[in-house]
Amino acid sequence: MKRDFVYLASASPRRSALLEQIGVDFRVRTAQVSEQRLTGEAPARYALRLAEDKANTVWQGLEAGDERPVLGADTAVVLGEELLGKPADVASALTMLARLSGRRHTVLTAVALRYGDVLASRLSMSEVEFRVLSDEERCAYCATGEPFDKAGGYGIQGRGAVFIERLEGSYSGVMGLPLAETASLLAPLGLPRWLSASAAEA
Repeated sequence: MKRDFVYLASASPRRSALLEQIGVDFRVRTAQVSEQRLTGEAPARYALRLAEDKANTVWQGLEAGDERPVLGADTAVVLGEELLGKPADVASALTMLARLSGRRHTVLTAVALRYGDVLASRLSMSEVEFRVLSDEERCAYCATGEPFDKAGGYGIQGRGAVFIERLEGSYSGVMGLPLAETASLLAPLGLPRWLSASAAEA
């Protein structure tokens, strides 16, 4: 198996930016998997299963001679025991933001790495607390278009950051790819490369 780069099983520009941040050489190769939650499935198991499914799906689609590690990830926003997905329209985004307003919620981001017969995964759990949002703020935020491709209807790395009063956990995990967990999965493969580059310069 070649290890000169990894495949990222996600089209998320945020996950790409985070891998670039830690110097990982990667190529995007998206996976189409069902995001339907299984009956009785716990939120953490749901996130882990989807991350693993994405990594497995891309791995199984690689051609002979192109077998490189595949990294999959999935983010779930949990309010109580309810999963908040990506809002389908303005009305659902406004409702989602109203429910998060002034409350604390959990962000679960799972990351999985498939290479050869090995499938390893990690889970990041963070607690995020929103300040109270006015109707005008929610409407203005929706008008930016930012909520519509993000679980929970907001982006911590974008304009939605102004809503967050408190974060306990991983900023990169809430953004979509927990870097500590990702680095621990990639370490046996000699990645992220900035570690070896720093050692060489020392």
